[in-house]
Formats: sequence, C-alpha cells, structure tokens
Amino acid sequence: MNSFFQITVLALAFLSALMSIPLFLRLRWPAVVLWMIKLYAGALSPLLALIGLLSIIAGFAGGSVITIIVGVYVAFVYLIYICRVTGPPHHPGSFENAFGAHWKNFLDPAQERYFLPSRRTLMLPAVPDPVFTQDIPFASIPGTDRQLLCDIWSPPTGVPSSGLGLIFLHGSAFYLLDKDYGTRPLFRHLAAQGHVIMDVAYRLSPETGLMGMVTDVKRAIAWMKENAGTYNINPQNIVVAGGSAGGHLALLAAYTPFNPQFTSMELNGKDCSVSAVISLYGSNDLTALYYHTNQHLTTRAVPGQTKKPIPTKLPGWVIKKLGDDYHRLGFDKGFENAGALAPLLGGHPEECPDVYALFSPFTHVHRGCPPTLFVHGEDDIMAPVNTTRTLYTRLVREAVPTVLHILPQTDHAFDMVLPKISPPAHSAIYDVERFLAIQIRRNQVKEKKQSISARKDLYQQTD
Repeated sequence: MNSFFQITVLALAFLSALMSIPLFLRLRWPAVVLWMIKLYAGALSPLLALIGLLSIIAGFAGGSVITIIVGVYVAFVYLIYICRVTGPPHHPGSFENAFGAHWKNFLDPAQERYFLPSRRTLMLPAVPDPVFTQDIPFASIPGTDRQLLCDIWSPPTGVPSSGLGLIFLHGSAFYLLDKDYGTRPLFRHLAAQGHVIMDVAYRLSPETGLMGMVTDVKRAIAWMKENAGTYNINPQNIVVAGGSAGGHLALLAAYTPFNPQFTSMELNGKDCSVSAVISLYGSNDLTALYYHTNQHLTTRAVPGQTKKPIPTKLPGWVIKKLGDDYHRLGFDKGFENAGALAPLLGGHPEECPDVYALFSPFTHVHRGCPPTLFVHGEDDIMAPVNTTRTLYTRLVREAVPTVLHILPQTDHAFDMVLPKISPPAHSAIYDVERFLAIQIRRNQVKEKKQSISARKDLYQQTD
C-alpha cells in the first residue's frame, strides 16, 4: 500500500510538472491543445501546488530523492504562479492612479459583505440565490420577426439594490457561443452585491456584421435605460462589459454613444451612453488581431509559406458532453470562420484598412470616454496584449480614469475555466467588483454636485 501511494503521488507530481510547461510559453494560434492545458494548469494551480507539497512529504517518508525533487519543482512553480497572478495591477495602471490614493473610500460597506476578501481567496464565497429570469425579449430587428433575447440576474431576496445595471456580452469570436455559458459564478457573485446583470445574446456572423453587433449592444443599453424603473436601476449608472469579442463590442459601444456612424435610425434620439466599460481580454486593433492570430497564414495561401491548418470541428467526446449546447452555442457551424476577419469585414487588412480601423476601439478614443477597466493575460493567444497597453495609454492621455491589469503567465479566456477555484479568475473578479462599486459612489457624488449646481442656478435666477 505504501509503495502504491508513493507511485501514485509521484505520477501525479510528474503530471503536474508536465502541465506547468505551457505556463512558460507564449503560444500562437492555432495551438489549441496547449492553450487548453495552460488554462487548466492556471485554474488548478492551488490543487497542483498541494500535490507538489504532498510529493515532498511522500518523498521524505519513503526516502525517494526523485519524488522530493519533482515535488519541490511542482510546489515552487505553482506557488510562484499564484503569487504573481493574484498581485494587484502595477503602476501606472493601478486603481490608485485611476481613482486616487483613497479609492477604497468609494466602496460601500453593505456591498463589501460579499466581496472577495482578497485576491488570494481559495474559493468564491457562498452567496444567496439571485432572481434569475431567462429569455426576455429586449429588441426586434426592424422589418423582421427576429427577437433579441437576454437573461436578467437580479439581487437575491433581501439584498438591497445597488442601483447599478451591468450589461454583459459573451465571448464569441464574432461567430460562436451564446449567453449563459460559463458566466453563472460571476453573475451570482455580482448579483449578491445588489447589481442587476443583463446577459445579452447579440447576433453573430454570418447573420450580421460588426455594425449589427454593435447596434445590438446599443439596443440593450437603450432597453435597460427604458426599463430602469422596473429593475430598480439608476439609468445613469449602467456599465457595459464583455469578454473577448464581447469586450471588443463593449468598448466600441461605450466609446461611440453619439457617433452617427454607429447609430442606427431606430436609435436616433436615444441615450446609449454608459457610465463605465469593462473589457476582459478584448481586442482593440483588428489589424493587429489579424496578424497576431496568424490569419495571414490560416485564411489564405501566401506565396512561399505553407497555409496553417485550423480545427474545423470539435472532438466527438466534447460534442457528446455538450449535448444540446452543441447546437445552441453554434458549434455545428464549424470553426472555419470563427474569428476570421476577412469574411467579416469584407477583405484582408491591406484591402480595406479603413474598415479595420473603423471597427477598432482605439480609433474612437476621446476625452468623453467612460472610465475603463482592462483585465488581460500577458500571454494571450488570441487578443494581443500590446494593443490593450496602447489603448490604455491613449485613454490616459485623454484623462479618462482607466485601470489596466495584465495578468502574468495567463492566456485567453482564463476566467472561463473553473472560476470558483481559479486564482486568475478570482483576481479578475476582485477588480471587477471593486471597479463597479467605485462607479456607483462616483456617480452619486457627481449627481449630488449637479443637484447643488442646479439649485445654485435656480437661486441666482430667483434673486
């Protein structure tokens, strides 16, 4: 039994050591298998570190030097990873730089009850069940019977409303997936803090293009403002957020509320502005995204270079596990055009550079952009992190309060894998919940100042 235990622990430690290798690699698309291993290694890092410590103990107990060495390596690698990935945003992208040295004074103690106590929390805290309503129509496409649907997550019974509405846009590569996929732990956590979350199913390619997707986001913003009273929301305190392609769309909508190029006829005269925006590993420059994801090699033949193959369908066991979600999430469409920009934008970057620029958030930076939170993995295989740094710099030049958190050794969609125990996911949630709380208090102060100013104006007019 003792021998069996020693062999089992050593085998687990070796497996943990192998899983750590992708943490040191900056992968390039389409390295799908290594990318997935990296995501799980990051999410499981506390458990893998524990395996390392167990291996050290087993090695000493059994007198096995190799077991001790492997255990030391595994424990060291994953503990260092956890410490790095759960660190705060570095200056100048810190909360202090964006909102002042005393930014924590903006936090409401009533909300803090369900905050993560620290970035290094082992598990998301248990929260009361929210009120969850699915498949609510929020818009119809003009001239058709096509309805856009959303899910609403409202605060649990007995939890006072924060007055904040969060519109969330799922990741999609502009082509796949749907609302209510992998986000329930986050939404439950935020709803317990009094927020109302609108989980939006926006249209995807080939049903519509990027302009149609942005318009769907603005339809969601307009709908939430019009229904603010129903959900006990302050219409001036609506935040739009998203992951991956959803983050890209969130930025475009947030930075172009009154831009006529991004305003359909039905939205004329409607207020589609938001109080803040959150981008989780969204892309910011479509030309950079095109080359970062090797689309010049995967979507066309280049003289003198071999065209790179990409996955075209999921393995059978994954399809079986997905069940009905296989069709709901659009995986039956295949992957040939997932994230492919040429068919989406009408050509490659050199063929239509103006279109690539128009749909890139960095083109639309201005002094009136809302406060912005970026959370991005340093090693992102899909959305290049350098474009997020560039966008951050432009926003700071325009005096837009902006937080930039680059997570080391972290890849795309890190928060979608085992978020209840994942250190990088917890670090992102820590940022998101505090960023939202800051916006509530900032808006309260802003509204109070506006009210005082209005009363002064009225007094002067009377006098």
